[in-house]
Amino acid sequence: MRRYRADDLHRLREICVLTGAAGGDATGRWSTDELLPDLFLEPYVTFAPEWAWVVDEGDGPLGYLVAVPRTRRFVTWWREDWGPWFAERYPAPDEPYSAEEELVRRGYDPTVLLVPELDEYPAHLHIDVLPEGQGKGYGRALIENLLIPSLARAGIPGVHLTMDPANTTARGFYAAVGFAELPSSTPESPVLGRWIPPLP
Repeated sequence: MRRYRADDLHRLREICVLTGAAGGDATGRWSTDELLPDLFLEPYVTFAPEWAWVVDEGDGPLGYLVAVPRTRRFVTWWREDWGPWFAERYPAPDEPYSAEEELVRRGYDPTVLLVPELDEYPAHLHIDVLPEGQGKGYGRALIENLLIPSLARAGIPGVHLTMDPANTTARGFYAAVGFAELPSSTPESPVLGRWIPPLP
């Protein structure tokens, strides 16, 4: 595992798509394969590249973890910087919204990231590992050995994530690394959080 580098971006965008359907391959699911990484990968490594880590066994990335320690700051940046870039590439949808248009709306309204528990869990993350990298402890190490200690050093009290309820494998993984449902979680939109003990 190592820090993210700018030359990883193309491969990480591919991984975002290859794991973008409840952990499976989302290639061809939407009208463009650019949409998922434009929402869930590139804004993170653009805003906070120091909060991105990569799994690389020597032949290039197999997975990654991206995070922002202060979601409110990220939302402000998204509105001011990423939002205009996004709007140039994706027309604003009109009601009624298709499933793809619901995704596009996220690019126009980053306030969807402001979960009610944000004061207690101000950081949030996305983690994706290809099947050939799974079962080797990489996901746990990304969270336990890299993310959590870094957040603790930054004085962040908690981290949260949202997930596709269909991804039952991910749900089990998150439970195993200490994430539990938050009060705002619903069966349709699970929100999981993990408290981070302060450093002694």
